[in-house]
Amino acid sequence: MTIRCPFCLEPIELKEGELPDVCPNCDKSLHNHNPEGALPLGTQLGGRYTVGEYLSADGDGLAYRGVENETRRFVLIKEYFPVTLCNGRSPGGALMPKEGREVLFKTSRMDFQDLYVDLRNLTPTTGLSQILDVLEENNTVYAVEESEKGMTLTHYLSLRARPLTPNEARELLAPVMEGVTALHKAGLIHRGICPDNILLPIDGEARLTGYGTLALRTGGSELKSQLYTGYAAPEQYSAAEFSGRYTDVYALAAVTYRLVTGQTPIGAPQRQVRDSLESAHSLEMGVPAYFSQVISCAMRLDPAKRMQTVPELLSALNDPSVASAMFDRGENQISTKKILGASLVVIFVLVVLLLWSLLRPTGDGGDAAGEKPSSGTTSSQTQESSSASSEEDDIAIVPDLVGKDYATEIKNSEIYQRYRIVMTEDYSSEVPKGQVISQDPLAGTLQTEESPIVQIVVSKGPKKEDMPNIIGFTQDNAIKLLDAKGIQYRMEIMVNDGQYAAGCVARCELNGQELLPGVELDTGTDIVTVYIAGERDDTPVVSIAPAGDADATDGDAQQSTE
Repeated sequence: MTIRCPFCLEPIELKEGELPDVCPNCDKSLHNHNPEGALPLGTQLGGRYTVGEYLSADGDGLAYRGVENETRRFVLIKEYFPVTLCNGRSPGGALMPKEGREVLFKTSRMDFQDLYVDLRNLTPTTGLSQILDVLEENNTVYAVEESEKGMTLTHYLSLRARPLTPNEARELLAPVMEGVTALHKAGLIHRGICPDNILLPIDGEARLTGYGTLALRTGGSELKSQLYTGYAAPEQYSAAEFSGRYTDVYALAAVTYRLVTGQTPIGAPQRQVRDSLESAHSLEMGVPAYFSQVISCAMRLDPAKRMQTVPELLSALNDPSVASAMFDRGENQISTKKILGASLVVIFVLVVLLLWSLLRPTGDGGDAAGEKPSSGTTSSQTQESSSASSEEDDIAIVPDLVGKDYATEIKNSEIYQRYRIVMTEDYSSEVPKGQVISQDPLAGTLQTEESPIVQIVVSKGPKKEDMPNIIGFTQDNAIKLLDAKGIQYRMEIMVNDGQYAAGCVARCELNGQELLPGVELDTGTDIVTVYIAGERDDTPVVSIAPAGDADATDGDAQQSTE
């Protein structure tokens, strides 16, 4: 019998039905390291696929790297194997449901099969990873998905020094949103949209993967649920709530929030207790107010008040006029009509005050001819003046506080008395210490409260960190330490002449100069280049940033998902 090597795709002749210790073509070990209970390496499915290494598990089942024998290409194989309903495998490899759970096992398996059959019929579609095949074997179902070289959005973001601009975020997510729209038209809901499940191929547009059944993406269901904190909508945390297209809208908005702010949104359960999610604009001044409002509207906790469709979200993110029209209909936004109404009130009050000042008597209690006005006239004018002054005091236009020094220009001024200033601090390399970085609401906003609240973020100055000694660290451990310190970095693969451990940090540089441990860094502006030692036969220095990034090179393959 001939199979394909799960590493080099070359044919391997099986002797006595067993794999040799190593591939005769690439010398890779063929010893089965897959965990107990998983399919052994080299298992054949349907006579068309060779099972490779075990990759991961979730409530739906197990994932393997695989090979399509005829076309000689790598694939991803997902096996339905719900740990809460299964009792392991028989000696022949068939799944055995737990006693008393046979019916639920069968119905959940049908849900899994129906999902992937629908996806196979829907894909290939822009922005969606393609399902190539669905087959039944071993008393279970297998879904075969394409496997593209590239990196996840999570990995890509970890390599970036700064958040994406709104334009970059829109361009990156546009194909994914198109794919989700196609899912919704087919009656499917993804429910697992997050950076971990968005793949950035080396030579193509972003694609959404990570498909799962309803039970997998619902808290309290019969399967072990898989919910992504910060991206899962509130209705997913209860089996009693219904999810819909608006569930994916929430997740796409949350991903957009992560792209433009650099921060993962607060999880829905925490927001339901106390919603302290900051607006994107308050975290990043470069995010336009309308763009920030669209994200907030799409991430409302109440599904009924949330944007309902992906095209609606995409249109609002692309066009401020579309967003403005939506806000006119919204309940929690400052609409154009409300602003116009408040403006008319201000104009009316000013006109009344002007007329009163022109027509009122002059002198000490007398009119222009020196006659004393009647007591009735004086009372009327006094009431009119009091009413006008009251209306004027009730309306305030928020001043521009950005760039002002908090201690000298705000705290000891009339502004501090007129408004309830809520001050928080954050590091900034661009704004001097003590000056306001951002404010909410924005300058020029009309406020009708007696004592309006204005939230400001004051600069703590640049955040300084000493460069840690990461020479000899593995790439993963170096990333963890640098991330923990907030140090910005980019990583490159360098030629290994044999003196370095492969996959470990060999050298660090800052602005082209060797960076030694202990040197103080500005975490807001300094970007450290970390060189990772490659294998002995690696090609010359290449960047591992993804295609489309300003620093991208052909080295993306170094971080492929293969």
